[in-house]
Amino acid sequence: MNAERGGPDPNQDRRVTDAGIEIRPIYGPEDLKGFDPDRDLGRPGRPPFTRGVYPTMYRGRLWTMRQYAGMGTARETNARFRYLLDRGQTGLSIAFDLPTQMGYDSDHPRAEGEVGKTGVAIDSIEDMRTLLQGIPLDKVTTSMTINATAAILLLLYELVAEGLGIPSTAIGGTVQNDILKEYAARGTYIYPPKPSMRLITDMFAYCRQNIPKWNTISISGYHMREAGATAVQEVAFTLANAISYVQAALDAGLAVDDFGPRLSFFFACHMNFFEEVAKFRAARRLWARIMAERFGAEDPRSAMLRFHTQTGGATLTAQQPENNVVRTALEAMAAILGGTQSLHTNSFDEALALPTERAVKIALRSQQILGYESGLADTVDPLGGSYFVEALTNEIEQRAWQYIEKIDGMGGAVTAIEAGWIQDEIHESAFRIHQQVESGERVVVGVNRYREDDEIPPELLQMDEAEVEAQKERVRDLRRRRDQELVEAGLAGVVEAARGTGNLMPPMKEALRAGATLGEVSDALREVFGQYHPGH
Repeated sequence: MNAERGGPDPNQDRRVTDAGIEIRPIYGPEDLKGFDPDRDLGRPGRPPFTRGVYPTMYRGRLWTMRQYAGMGTARETNARFRYLLDRGQTGLSIAFDLPTQMGYDSDHPRAEGEVGKTGVAIDSIEDMRTLLQGIPLDKVTTSMTINATAAILLLLYELVAEGLGIPSTAIGGTVQNDILKEYAARGTYIYPPKPSMRLITDMFAYCRQNIPKWNTISISGYHMREAGATAVQEVAFTLANAISYVQAALDAGLAVDDFGPRLSFFFACHMNFFEEVAKFRAARRLWARIMAERFGAEDPRSAMLRFHTQTGGATLTAQQPENNVVRTALEAMAAILGGTQSLHTNSFDEALALPTERAVKIALRSQQILGYESGLADTVDPLGGSYFVEALTNEIEQRAWQYIEKIDGMGGAVTAIEAGWIQDEIHESAFRIHQQVESGERVVVGVNRYREDDEIPPELLQMDEAEVEAQKERVRDLRRRRDQELVEAGLAGVVEAARGTGNLMPPMKEALRAGATLGEVSDALREVFGQYHPGH
């Protein structure tokens, strides 16, 4: 439509996505020149998986409704898990507090003020036992958002299952275990990159032998997106990191089809609806081609980009927080249309505090309404074939591939991160978005337009400081009760393994079985590997 026909002048009405892709007023066949439906679109469940990784997608089974939860102590979080499972949640997702993520016990001086604040505090096998009490571990899959200490948390989970008589071969779930994005965007790393990559590939090998249903890594674009990356950068940097993990595993002597089927991914979903749908489709197509052409994967499962989605925490507003219910529902809808395998929907009050039970129930009910009332699950890839969506998918794929080629030219993602290049790209994008919000060019309802001065704040969840003190005392009590000689022998085994080249997982498991704490096992590794300090 043009100005002469009564519509807007396209020169005065320029629209762009969050990634800066210009959007035309209308799309048609001319926007898909060279597009080959058989090559670029294909069938769902077949390479290049543009339309989805499974033939029937949600007609066969809905996505897993996996609400992220973790608060205070193991006892409190277990109660929240049971609350969500009783209301129809179909998978667990554990958030850990900062000390747990950084390898410190709750009574460590560096843990002061942080215990239980961003998630649950887990110091030992006893805490993990309490966290999982009454949950059927052979029937419910569990995702754990943990990176530097991922091996420890997975081994604690395995030990609890074994104590319940559940074999390791029967448990399933995912550990995030993506340390590269921690260096790039989030900061919860402990060790330098090389030993961190060793921990990851050791876990690949260990799980293949012992926990075959476990997804050994969830290569995460989410945190880079939350830090300010665009949709294109999220795809590119996530897949560049994935390439580094695959190469590290190959260099460690593993075969690509031995670990490739257990790789999984984790993306954010933000507010530019069609760009997000196209982003997921482009990421699937890129990964299928990378695995087949670069790494020679022959098992089709190795080329499937299976992913979890979380709606955008950065898109939530503290102002008029009830508006976040609508934002989250729209982002969830885009993730579903993009073909996600599991989904977390944010609670409307998360910009202010850990969510209340009322808020998490609304978030879960939003998924259930989309799954059972909307018709979204009735057909596979309902936006497939749209001139607009296919053109946008192509554009995101091309732009992401340019980034990947540039990172390849720098020597790969590890080198690009060590040079600070990926971090700089994310910071520049974040600054541009901030400027757009400040200027009003990017409208955020309730923040820079349609503001209200007389808002009534919602009821917020309050932390119980007595529970925090009790958590510290529990870990001290464990140290008093356990067989200290057995613990010290176990930790000595971890140090010896770290100095050698064998797999680190078995000695870590024995130390944890003996009653060693998360902080003590982390310290044993610190003794050998040291700590990473950027720029030093």
